[in-house]
Amino acid sequence: MKRKLLNNLFAAVIISCATSAFSETPHWDHGEQATWWSLQDTSQTPPLSFPFAECGVGQHQSPVDLASAKIDQTQVNPMEILYSIDTPDFFNTGHAVQVNTSTHYTGKLKIGEESFPLTQFHFHEPSEHVVGATTFPAELHYVHVKSDGRLAVLAVAINVGEENATFQTILDNTPPDSGGKKQNSGLQIDPAALLPKLEQPIKYYTLAGSLTTPPCSEGVQWYILPQVITISDAQLTQLKSFYTNNNRLPQNINGRSILTAQ
Repeated sequence: MKRKLLNNLFAAVIISCATSAFSETPHWDHGEQATWWSLQDTSQTPPLSFPFAECGVGQHQSPVDLASAKIDQTQVNPMEILYSIDTPDFFNTGHAVQVNTSTHYTGKLKIGEESFPLTQFHFHEPSEHVVGATTFPAELHYVHVKSDGRLAVLAVAINVGEENATFQTILDNTPPDSGGKKQNSGLQIDPAALLPKLEQPIKYYTLAGSLTTPPCSEGVQWYILPQVITISDAQLTQLKSFYTNNNRLPQNINGRSILTAQ
């Protein structure tokens, strides 16, 4: 009973961190990412040194240059993306445009026999993962958290092209002020409407990594779709009106391999 309680508390903390990228203690921004590891939390007495140390010393950091990694074609678990319509909250995290799923939302990412509930999805401009010299205009991250605290992130690159109506709804309902939330709007969003057209079985690339924002915690399993989605040039401009250059630069691959299906 005690172990179950501790596990539930641990999971609650992890989900809270994954659901909100907004943090005031200590303050950070993407412009100072080279020194995230050295920041101090001065809200503590005495100040807490290096709460984001993993950003500097971690060996499995994200994002990465996908062209720099060895691609291993092997047997991987089948993927199912089981998202359904939700009435979410729209959140300006202070670092990104984000959509938080509702409390009883049942959408999930299924890898083999394991299911990872979708807790939020957010956007970076430009992309965080790159392919050699190619950086995409933006990138979408679906963040999933199991009850035991394990995280799985599904990444989708974004190009400029045809407008996406669901993305427009998100942009139009995200509060302009840092930390702002639009709750109980009654608006329905289908997270699957932001996905590319997928063939079965779903092809993906996967590698071990980390959160791409402080505290840069490792133990995150990344799943990257090879297909891109599109938004219009006007939508990209509107996204930039919230945040621009809110991307972490590629990190050292450190011998990691990227796995994909044979």
